[in-house]
Amino acid sequence: MQPTPFTPWAWREPSALGNDPVTVESAEETGRAGVDLVGYRVEATDGHIGSIDKASYDVGDAFLVVDTGPWIFGRKVLLPAGTVQTFDHTERKVYVDRTKEQIKDSPEYDKETFETPEYRRQVGDYYTGSYRDFPY
Repeated sequence: MQPTPFTPWAWREPSALGNDPVTVESAEETGRAGVDLVGYRVEATDGHIGSIDKASYDVGDAFLVVDTGPWIFGRKVLLPAGTVQTFDHTERKVYVDRTKEQIKDSPEYDKETFETPEYRRQVGDYYTGSYRDFPY
């Protein structure tokens, strides 16, 4: 279950990103936390949704861009780092605690505007509401 209040852009367990031999750099030195998750498979609570196309590891502003492939007609989605429940670095999988339907209903990803404050607020509000209405 996501802690209350939900913090969309922060990793729940940032230590899980740094306990792997492919650690990028330490968060203290760079303001970033993490390993390279690009290419990892993404699993929702009810099954596979795609693979990570892009990842931001900026502390307090982290996200994943997931390519859903044919699942929702090749659409990409932006998942705030706070939706990530756990990692399996051996299997190269990331598990999120939202359903396929919740992810499918998220705001449309736009590669031109996804880093704007307005879009980030819209996505953050969507997932914050998701945790309020359907906690897992």
